[in-house]
Amino acid sequence: MTHNISEYKDVWVFIEHDSGKIEHVSLELLTKGRQLAKDIGCKICAFTVGDNVEIFSERLAEYGAEKFYFIESPVLKEYRTEPYRDSLLYLIEKYKPEIILIGATTLGRDIAAPLATKLDTGLTADTTALDIDFESDAKNLLMTRPTFGGNLMAVIYCPDNRPQMSTVRPGVFQATKNPINNIEKIREEFELLEDKIPKKILEKVKSDSDKVNLSFYDVIVAGGRGIGKKENIKLLEDLARTLGGTWAVSRKVVQMGWAPYSRQVGQTGQTVHPKIYIAAGISGAIQHLAGMKSSEIIIAINKDPQAPIFDIATYGIVGDAIEILPRLTQFFGNKLKAGGSKR
Repeated sequence: MTHNISEYKDVWVFIEHDSGKIEHVSLELLTKGRQLAKDIGCKICAFTVGDNVEIFSERLAEYGAEKFYFIESPVLKEYRTEPYRDSLLYLIEKYKPEIILIGATTLGRDIAAPLATKLDTGLTADTTALDIDFESDAKNLLMTRPTFGGNLMAVIYCPDNRPQMSTVRPGVFQATKNPINNIEKIREEFELLEDKIPKKILEKVKSDSDKVNLSFYDVIVAGGRGIGKKENIKLLEDLARTLGGTWAVSRKVVQMGWAPYSRQVGQTGQTVHPKIYIAAGISGAIQHLAGMKSSEIIIAINKDPQAPIFDIATYGIVGDAIEILPRLTQFFGNKLKAGGSKR
């Protein structure tokens, strides 16, 4: 079904929250949403549902949200697909946003698809870039994501249906504050009956996962297949420790069983923006670049002078990562002992 797209306006960002705190990806998307709203001449709005969510308004105003749409109900205290879907759908159908951005988290992925299905519109998952097509009269949203195993970049748009929906993984965009004085709060009422909901939450158990949030680090030393073997992960660890950072790997290293998925950078791993990213033995596949290309300084180490990683590197070293990593560790270690700084 084709929608009357002239009825739709504003950029909406879904505010994911847990235990009374806003998930950082929502603030990242508010930042990007501000830019998109400015480009198409509309407002940037936040929306969510929950048990006690009005308290988020001040925080959302810090990141530039002009309006905050929300529904509160005890039934929405914990996330369950059906009540979240139905209440969010009520807001969307009533106010008709032009663009909806959702974090590609476990919760975000779970709620985005049923919403898009109910709204009879398209959904682009795991986008790495969002832009406006100024050449089209409708100023469509251009959503870029890797495809065919990360070997190609596809630009996807939804010209005939609204809202235009996209999920974006945490870390793709950076969150920056842009405070506004007054955020307009729009509270809606939506009837939800607990006995009509098939799923019941019996207990919440905190995960004991060893997942590392790589985005917290200013220095990341990452290794690819060029590090040769699992035992050489220690070379990454040693240099990272010396520089006060952490280590990461490419998807290929995870696939070979040399490192856990929690250390993977790339389209299907984590997206990072460190001050320094050292790519050792990483060729530079599109899939990997999508997760680290916005690092402030990129230092590439590779035996192949034609490796794509050198195209985006700030500095390049042509050589064997297995030989160069220990030398860098020794060099910086000596510098620090002599009174240098990790910064």
